[in-house]
Amino acid sequence: MAVTKSLCLRLAKILGGTGQHQNDECSITVKRNLNAKILGKKYDTEHEIVIQSLKNGKSLNTGEITLLQREVQQFLKEAVKVGLKVSAVHNHWLFDSPRLMYVHVESVENPIVFAEKLASILKRLKP
Repeated sequence: MAVTKSLCLRLAKILGGTGQHQNDECSITVKRNLNAKILGKKYDTEHEIVIQSLKNGKSLNTGEITLLQREVQQFLKEAVKVGLKVSAVHNHWLFDSPRLMYVHVESVENPIVFAEKLASILKRLKP
């Protein structure tokens, strides 16, 4: 069983983003307007979610979630509560404003279940 284009579109809709299907993989981008700047210049922020390796109804589900520093602790608590593995928390930039943090989450489960779990957490964040 492969990740299909229709499944990718369904997952993107659940997450409130846009999906790109290629080579049995679904990449979903969810825009997030944090009015961020790097070195004083506008920087677009987004969450990046990838669904791949679908077999027997389960896929490898990964996400890199862009957060404000003050949102990290609550996001981590909620992610763990719904059963997502948190595999990294880090920043990318030294001269960003506000301070952006990136949280990596992952799971092996039904991709729709994963998308619904992640969407339930993301909807609590400010756009």
